[in-house]
Amino acid sequence: MRKHTCSSERGTSLIETMIALAVLSVGAMGAAALFTQGAEKTKSSPGDLMATQKAQEAIETVFSARDSGALTWSQLRNVAGGSGADGGIFLDAASALKVPGADGLVGTADDGAVETVRYPGPDGTLLTTDDKITTLDGYSRKITIRDVSGRSDLRTITVDVSFKSGESTRMFTLTTYMSNRS
Repeated sequence: MRKHTCSSERGTSLIETMIALAVLSVGAMGAAALFTQGAEKTKSSPGDLMATQKAQEAIETVFSARDSGALTWSQLRNVAGGSGADGGIFLDAASALKVPGADGLVGTADDGAVETVRYPGPDGTLLTTDDKITTLDGYSRKITIRDVSGRSDLRTITVDVSFKSGESTRMFTLTTYMSNRS
């Protein structure tokens, strides 16, 4: 006579189900956080582009002043640097993005009103009555010009542009070198 043995088939226990749900929840929360961060980056990308352009614009005006001879080498520095009076014309502190003054340079004492940007309106054509004009009062820029240690003919130019994006403040920094020869 043959003896039949029953193999026991087991289902999943409550503990196994809870562990599976916990692992799934952690994965879902990670995906949600990634999605949220991506949406925030997308929201701030126009501001990032504006900050990049305004930092590059500041660097270009400094090089232009050097190349045209509008300023002497000793004037191409901050008003008062870390070691006392530098004798330059660029402001030491961050300031609002303003249109250049009579000297044609941004970041100096004679800067004008806060800059504005014009976007095409619903008709899609720029310079018509329905254009949207945005003031860049939420942005600030700081230009720092320093001698490279041990070199009187070489300087670093660092431009920091910051702006509010939602709850956070974003910053773009651009650094380059400038020699006293064009």
